[in-house]
Amino acid sequence: MLLDAMPDHLQNRLADYARLLRIDRPIGSLLLLWPTYWALWLAGDGSPAIGNLIVFTLGVFFMRAAGCAINDFADRDWDRHVKRTQDRPLTAGRIKAWEAVALFAGLCLISFLMVVLFTNTLTLYLSFGGALLAFIYPFMKRYTHLPQLFLGAAFSWAIPMAWAAEADGLSQITWLLFTANVLWTVAYDTFYAMVDRDDDLKVGIKSTAILFGEADRIIIAILQTMVVLILMIVGSHAELGSIYYLGLVGMACLFIYQQFLARERSREGCFRAFLNNNWAGFSVFSGLVLDLMIA
Repeated sequence: MLLDAMPDHLQNRLADYARLLRIDRPIGSLLLLWPTYWALWLAGDGSPAIGNLIVFTLGVFFMRAAGCAINDFADRDWDRHVKRTQDRPLTAGRIKAWEAVALFAGLCLISFLMVVLFTNTLTLYLSFGGALLAFIYPFMKRYTHLPQLFLGAAFSWAIPMAWAAEADGLSQITWLLFTANVLWTVAYDTFYAMVDRDDDLKVGIKSTAILFGEADRIIIAILQTMVVLILMIVGSHAELGSIYYLGLVGMACLFIYQQFLARERSREGCFRAFLNNNWAGFSVFSGLVLDLMIA
């Protein structure tokens, strides 16, 4: 293989870049991808344009990687104090800070060019908001206990962009999906923040896991319930059928399972609960696609 033929130092360098961009951990990309697909399939009435599908699939992976690069840049001095992140390439000094910023800028530029070349003016205007959210989110944990809310907005901004690209406009359903996804992101990223809560308290990083305290699981359950209810409203507005609602039942069952996984608030249990959200997003997407296929 070509990789095996490279010198060891170059292989190690590429491995560090892959770790910086989380290429080895696709969960974040998948959690961003499912809601984007919800928007594309609904706006396209079950048949999104192939061009939009390619642009937004690539855009999801590029922008998630860009977000990881700027996140590690923002946290480079704190990550060494957190057990889960202390060996990240930027924190460990194997990658320079300017390299992370350059990768963020380069990936944003590639994504922007795809929007310029292959979508419409409204999507182009919306893309500036997405880039701004991707940049500011990592710094919010210094100033507010609600960085998960900013992450939710950043992760959800692909919804109006995808809808605009497919329908050349926005609708009430667009913003219902956006709201549901913001709440869902806050819920699952609170599980994620619960993994690091003890370390975060020591170094002064803020999060919803710290803000919610012992009410964390209850508040997450409330947020999860609101997500399912809003997605039910989406189904009503879009006149979707029973298969879509079965997808929502699947999501609700997975939410209950996540509560079980995190019942003792252990690092492993909370992390497993976070990872399980991939299947929750896939459940809704599967129900939506199948429902639109037989409509």
